Amino acid sequence: MLKISLFTRWLAAPCVIAGGLLGLLAPAAAATAPFEDTIAQRAMACTACHGPQGRAAPDGYYPRLAGKPAGYLYNQLINFREGRRHYGLMTQLVDPLTDTYLMEIAQYFSQLEVPYPAPMATTASAGVLRQGERLVMQGDAARQVPACVQCHGQAMTGVAPNIPGLLGLPRDYLNAQLGAWKAGQRKAHAPDCMKDVVARLSLEDINAVGSWLAAQPLPANTKPATSLPPLAAGATAITCGSAPVRATP
Repeated sequence: MLKISLFTRWLAAPCVIAGGLLGLLAPAAAATAPFEDTIAQRAMACTACHGPQGRAAPDGYYPRLAGKPAGYLYNQLINFREGRRHYGLMTQLVDPLTDTYLMEIAQYFSQLEVPYPAPMATTASAGVLRQGERLVMQGDAARQVPACVQCHGQAMTGVAPNIPGLLGLPRDYLNAQLGAWKAGQRKAHAPDCMKDVVARLSLEDINAVGSWLAAQPLPANTKPATSLPPLAAGATAITCGSAPVRATP
C-alpha cells in the first residue's frame, strides 16, 4: 500500500514528492537524473505499469498509451475516476486529480511517437481468423453489428480526438475489454454504443475479433485518422456518448 499511496500523492502534488518516488522506482537512475518537474517525469508513474513511454507492458494486460487520441485517453481517466471502469489502482491514482491535469496527461501520451512491436504469432485457427476479419471489416447486418472500421477508422488506427485504434493490442487485452463490456463491468458515457454492439456478439465472436486484430501488423502511418470513414452501403450510423459527432461548419 505504500507504493500506491506514494503514486497517488505524487500525481496529486508532483512538485513536492516526485523526486522521492522516482528514487523508489529506479534508485540507480534517480542518483543521476535531476528533478525537472516536467510532465514527462511526472508521467513515469503511469509508465511503471504501461511500459516505457507508454509502449504497453509485456504481460498483455496494461495497454499502450503512446499515440492514442487525447480525447480517448482523457475519457478513460474520467471513467476510472467516476466508476465506469473498474481497476482499484487506476481509481486511486486519478481520484485526486483535476480534469485539467488529466487532460495534460492525456495530451502528453497522445503526442508520443514510438514504434509498435511486431504482432505476436497467433494460435487461432483459420476459421476463427476469417470470422474475426469479417466482423471487423464488414460487421454482421443480420444482427445489427456494425463493422469495427466504421468507427475506429479504415486503417483501424483510431479517429481523433476520441476513438482509439484497435491494432497493436494483445488478444488477451482486447478479449478482456470486450468481455468487460458484455458483463457490464466496463461502461462509457451514454449512449454507450460499445455496450450495445458487444451485447450482440457471442463469446466466440469476441475471441475471433480479438484474435484477428492482435495478429495484424501496423500500417506505415499509425496516427489516428482525422475524420470518420464514409458509411458503407447499407450501414447505419451509430451514436456514441464518448465520441460525439462534431458539427460541420
